[in-house]
Amino acid sequence: MGRLFGTDGVRGLANRDVTARLALQLGVAGARVLGKPEDRAAGQKKPFAIVGRDTRISGDFLSSAIAAGIASTGVDVRDAGVIPTPGVAQAVKATGAAFGVVLSASHNPMPDNGIKFFAFGGTKLDDAVEDQILELLDAEWDRPTGAAVGRISRYPAASDNFTEHLVSGVGVIPGAGDVADQLPLAGLKVVIDCANGASSVVGPAALRQAGAEVVVIGAEPNGENINDGVGSTHIEHLQQAVVEHQADAGVAFDGDADRCLAVDAVGREVNGDQVMGILALALHEEGKLAQDTLVTTVMSNLGLRLAMEKHGIKTVQTAVGDRYVLEEMLASGYNLGGEQSGHVLMLDHGTTGDGVQTALHLLHRVATSKRTLADLAAQIPKLPQTLINVRGVDKARTDDAELAVEIAAVEAELGDTGRVLLRASGTEPVIRVMVEAKTAEVARAQAERLAGHVERLLAL
Repeated sequence: MGRLFGTDGVRGLANRDVTARLALQLGVAGARVLGKPEDRAAGQKKPFAIVGRDTRISGDFLSSAIAAGIASTGVDVRDAGVIPTPGVAQAVKATGAAFGVVLSASHNPMPDNGIKFFAFGGTKLDDAVEDQILELLDAEWDRPTGAAVGRISRYPAASDNFTEHLVSGVGVIPGAGDVADQLPLAGLKVVIDCANGASSVVGPAALRQAGAEVVVIGAEPNGENINDGVGSTHIEHLQQAVVEHQADAGVAFDGDADRCLAVDAVGREVNGDQVMGILALALHEEGKLAQDTLVTTVMSNLGLRLAMEKHGIKTVQTAVGDRYVLEEMLASGYNLGGEQSGHVLMLDHGTTGDGVQTALHLLHRVATSKRTLADLAAQIPKLPQTLINVRGVDKARTDDAELAVEIAAVEAELGDTGRVLLRASGTEPVIRVMVEAKTAEVARAQAERLAGHVERLLAL
């Protein structure tokens, strides 16, 4: 079988690409790989898995199918119901589960769905483990019978446990009551857009428990309206609501709440680069930024790197995808990283990107610094950027020697005040040409110049 897993699990049109049969097979194969004796907490007699999902209507039958597959292997299942993706990761870590599964297509439209696994400890799978699962997808196996099969039970406490975990990260002590010192966001008015998705309960609850006055939009999921004109991919509604309610800030999540974007008091977007920069500066000041290093992807704006350099913070770049950011962080001992899209990983508080967690820490920085979000974001300027998609070209030849000369010439002209990036599309014959520069005019002119060379040199 070809490569089924993408950069964030299996994803496609529900009931056509991602079917009940596929979910059942992945449940079986995943449990056979991840539910072995070594993949469980010490002293645990029988392995169990955590299963959660977002609010898509297809999550009902897909989660049932994957739970059935897992239980058929002899692994018990605790069904957490609707819960953010990082909530499943945290539950796996906290309970000692052998693994976890989330049914979600993140920011994709409602008809899509996806299946992603978390290994023991709540971390994403590496390619080698995914390949092991694929090898067993259609394989024959010795099925357990009788009392050896797994049980499926509800796990209603998962959402509240996750909320408690989130607010503890900003100093809220459960049961402390409305003690001022235990309400770190007291005095802040925040609009929160839950994308009609998995954060619709946890998001508002966490911010309120931390002391914020919360205005909620996009938190009326009906199975069909997830990401539909709301959430982090449609922040115009959040921008309007922040201004309308005269809020201090706004935060928006995607459908499974593993990413967060923000809006300042006048409705200006604060993107993932700026969020990471604000958090990096806060940790740096506290002496808590591991190796004074922030991990980003190649898509992060040059303005972020320059801002970090100004404050003595190093940046390390990875390929696009939060899994690659995480791999670098784990390999090198870093504790903060993420993507421009709003995936932020804070490994002192969780094992994966977490939108609600990001929002809490961002707003905590606003509260403790006694500065506006706009003021904090201004420390991380965004250099003008032009992106051109060049179609009908051979994307396998981006290492063409003559093209390399042309790229070097543009890079020399830009110097330290600009950047060039060429990326081949993973799904179509397209090469993406991106240029950042001091001015929009320079960025556009140099991008058009390089795009012309790509079209001429790499034409099919």
